[in-house]
Amino acid sequence: MSERVQKVIAQAGIASRRKAETLITEGKVEINGEVVTQLGVKVNKNDEVRVNGIPLTKEPLVYIIMYKPRGVITSVSDDKHRKTVIDLLDNVQERVYPIGRLDYDTSGLLLLTNDGELDNRLTHPKYEVEKTYIAKVKGEIKNDDLKQLRNGVVIDKKKTAPAKAKLIRFNRDSKTSIVSLTIHEGRNHQVKKMLASLDHPVMKLSRESYSFLNLKGLNPGDSRSLKPHEIEELKKMVKLK
Repeated sequence: MSERVQKVIAQAGIASRRKAETLITEGKVEINGEVVTQLGVKVNKNDEVRVNGIPLTKEPLVYIIMYKPRGVITSVSDDKHRKTVIDLLDNVQERVYPIGRLDYDTSGLLLLTNDGELDNRLTHPKYEVEKTYIAKVKGEIKNDDLKQLRNGVVIDKKKTAPAKAKLIRFNRDSKTSIVSLTIHEGRNHQVKKMLASLDHPVMKLSRESYSFLNLKGLNPGDSRSLKPHEIEELKKMVKLK
């Protein structure tokens, strides 16, 4: 059975399918010794695929949940030599990478894997995977602010999808609010931009949950392998099963 080469690269744990497509168009993929730059080329189990000159070897699939601390880069490497989430992993031999990203100054739940197909689906807007954030913001979040967040606000000239928003508490002394925000989109700096659009700049931000997954039992910097039933549930959510 033949499959598209970008899917094969993703399944080998090299990169997500979208990143694999970029590698192809940049001329970094060879099939049986010939460089391919066109998307959609199919290969079978007898074809030799190389990425950056290195032949593919299929690694065991790995699924990790991490409590990312603030001050760590969500990347596999950093040219400024800052600590990355990969640096926090112990005893992981496979080449894993983050699903989505959290900002340098944002903490919370992050998933890492070498399953390119699951990564592709979890980050695709079609599946509307919910993520819940807790933000500390300047000023008092009022009912009108919550209503606007629930209806969607305009950021980067485009209205956001409706969110779930709840005020947790307001500190009258410091004039700061703690708010919970649940979204299913993954736009750049989305939570920060949504709250800033209402004149409530974010002072501190953490992702508390990713669909049904939460940080229970983990401290900042900790990680664990997902349990089989958690992997099955994630795949079921995005119709991989």
